[in-house]
Amino acid sequence: MIHPQLLEDCFELGTMTSGTLLLHRNAGVPWFILVPDTELADVLDLPAARLAAVTADSARVSAFIKEVIGCPKVNFAGLGNVVPQMHLHIIGRSEDDPCWPQPVWGNLVHSLTYESEKVTNWQRTLAQDYGLTPS
Repeated sequence: MIHPQLLEDCFELGTMTSGTLLLHRNAGVPWFILVPDTELADVLDLPAARLAAVTADSARVSAFIKEVIGCPKVNFAGLGNVVPQMHLHIIGRSEDDPCWPQPVWGNLVHSLTYESEKVTNWQRTLAQDYGLTPS
């Protein structure tokens, strides 16, 4: 079960080997969130095999961000200070994004909205080429 705050903030794209992939609703930057299937709170507490699966899925999302969306930089973080459920942020960054070079937290003040067609196209490409099973 995904934490309600994550569901409020994100589109649910589908599942990958290690968990559920979400897309943050604010289109200011391409901000994906991987929610691993685990009760543990911290990614570094995962057993080696689960950590490898989470890392592989995160790398696939990072490749999508670079290859398809065209962002030259990807920020990767696991915080969990507000939402206690383990979730990993995989965020495409470029010099023309609204927060550059600052972090997105506290600096992504403008709320831009995705067109549903873009979300569907990204979901389709992630399913075809990057290991996503659409929801």
